[in-house]
Amino acid sequence: MTLMISPAARDALEGWLASSRALNGTAENTLTAYRGDVVDFIAFLTEYHGDAQGLTPLSRITVPDMRAWMAQTRSGGASARSLARKLSAVKSFYRWLAEREGFEPTAVLSTRAPKFQKKLPRPLNEYAARAMIETVGQQSLKGWVGARDMAVVTLLYGCGLRISEALGMMGRDLPLGEAMRIIGKGGKERVVPVLPVARQAVQTYVRLCPFEMEANAPVFRGVRGGALNARLVQKVTEQARMQLGLPATATPHAMRHSFATHLLSAGGDLRTIQELLGHASLSTTQAYTSVDTVHLMKVYEASHPKAG
Repeated sequence: MTLMISPAARDALEGWLASSRALNGTAENTLTAYRGDVVDFIAFLTEYHGDAQGLTPLSRITVPDMRAWMAQTRSGGASARSLARKLSAVKSFYRWLAEREGFEPTAVLSTRAPKFQKKLPRPLNEYAARAMIETVGQQSLKGWVGARDMAVVTLLYGCGLRISEALGMMGRDLPLGEAMRIIGKGGKERVVPVLPVARQAVQTYVRLCPFEMEANAPVFRGVRGGALNARLVQKVTEQARMQLGLPATATPHAMRHSFATHLLSAGGDLRTIQELLGHASLSTTQAYTSVDTVHLMKVYEASHPKAG
């Protein structure tokens, strides 16, 4: 599809991606998705209008053009959620391009994203979360591998880490103290407390691990010594949940959801949980914890003077 994009448009696309990387710290996986979305959009315009879309044609885009693109994208099987994501990428590109080239991007920016039902996270209850951690550690015949898997999942639940953040730990981060510094999405830095049980789980793994914990090497290793792949953590979690009879939603990421929801249940406030999770927006944190409405209503009824 890149052949259907003019050199000028391709240069503009790469310029926008470079800007997003440098100014916003956008992750490489996100940039790859952005590139694909905008390439598909420009390729559609090329086919729709019958000629290559340079910067001038791109600046003359109309509302009918946008409607035609959205209609074709949906008819091609894209979900409302997927189309909304693609539209967001196109809008971001056009904001940058319009400022650079000096044209009015109203036709793009005024396009409304399709409505879709957001999927609420499904955290595990406290018993299931503990059972998951224990069972994950029993899935391998190699003791150090079981200790490794248990340590990773304990960090997800005990510290609210993303799986990429847990697997991104380096030898120089050891030994863990009462808190650790995490570089999350978009290069956002945060400090999270480390519970004694999490420190102990990592210490046990490090003691059993047959590989040297070099400062610039990953803490969590595969059986051949390379960096542990997230897919292996997902696989061992899947095996554990099937053994426990838990639903398919009991994934590694669900452990992070559980961390947030259980903190809220224990009286934690959303702002603090937002900081611990590394969310840029409080609305994202609310989505993580909105499953605990029953608890919030109990707090309201017990503490609000007008609740009775």
